[in-house]
Amino acid sequence: MSLTDAIYATGRRKESIARVWMQPGTGKMTINKRDSKSYFGRDVLQMIMRHPFELTETLDQFDITVNAHGGGNSGQAGAIRLGISKALILHDPTLRGVLKKAGFLTRDSRVVERKKYGRRKARKSTQFSKR
Repeated sequence: MSLTDAIYATGRRKESIARVWMQPGTGKMTINKRDSKSYFGRDVLQMIMRHPFELTETLDQFDITVNAHGGGNSGQAGAIRLGISKALILHDPTLRGVLKKAGFLTRDSRVVERKKYGRRKARKSTQFSKR
């Protein structure tokens, strides 16, 4: 598979970054040189990645190659979804309205709050002791 003529887009979620290459094909998804079913064991995460294709009715029309790193499974699946959505728009700009309405083009900016000194976690305090 040659990535020189592929459409490239980047997606981010939490601490995850996904670089997505999309080109016409049969619907094969490769994530970090592994099949998507073996990379994401949970069906929910696979559904998250397929959702932009189902929404735009382009399922099994493109081969996807993804390089994902950072974060966990859920964050990587969300980053891949954003990357796929951006790549679909680069391929066909008329799909923008459908994907925008579904909220697939908005980068979810929620990240873990940092731990503060003098506390157990970001907000959890130590237990109060009267004596």
